[in-house]
Amino acid sequence: MKKIVVLTGAGISAESGIQTFRDADGLWEGHDVLEVASPEGFAKNPALVLDFYNQRRRQLHKVHPNAAHLALAKLQADYDVHIITQNVDDLHERAGSKQVVHLHGELLKARSTLDEHLIYDWTEDLNLGHTCEKNAQLRPHIVWFGEAVPALEQAISLTAQADFLIIIGTSMQVYPAASLVHYTPAGCPIYFIDPKPSVKASDFKHLTVLKATATEGMKQLLKQFYGKC
Repeated sequence: MKKIVVLTGAGISAESGIQTFRDADGLWEGHDVLEVASPEGFAKNPALVLDFYNQRRRQLHKVHPNAAHLALAKLQADYDVHIITQNVDDLHERAGSKQVVHLHGELLKARSTLDEHLIYDWTEDLNLGHTCEKNAQLRPHIVWFGEAVPALEQAISLTAQADFLIIIGTSMQVYPAASLVHYTPAGCPIYFIDPKPSVKASDFKHLTVLKATATEGMKQLLKQFYGKC
């Protein structure tokens, strides 16, 4: 069975109503991203950071997977599909995708500030006083700026085995995720879906650029994989 590796970013979740990571001015709902997405920000004002992610978590309960998420899940019937996402939501899983790697963590999990290996499913608000089994404060299970990306090696390994690479809704400007395209095998077809693509067909060998939203781009791509859908 051919292996499809998919790299997704904020653009695919935006069509479900989830706000993109930050606005053009570098702020995230009025906050400098380092205030709410860095170890230093958490150390300085943990209550602010917890509240920020509580709002994101509450919003996640109100949105649903869109047609692009569902299209990727559909591919599993005929391909070995692995999704590597920069998103912290669970929309891929809710759409039915079985093999999902979260590069930047997961909003519906919390972890210990004392032991990063103590990770818990967490669907409600996370507040000061919520502690792990070692009595240490819990924090969002999110990879913040300046922190290592534990799933990166797995993502590189998957990309190096790809028969097809599909990139959806990411600017390819955020590293290390943006570097994954360089690990594809020679001759691997690459499809880049974005309404405002940051790359052009001549940037990489075997690259096809689909200037479209995630939902429309996946509709076009399914036609290429299956004929008329």
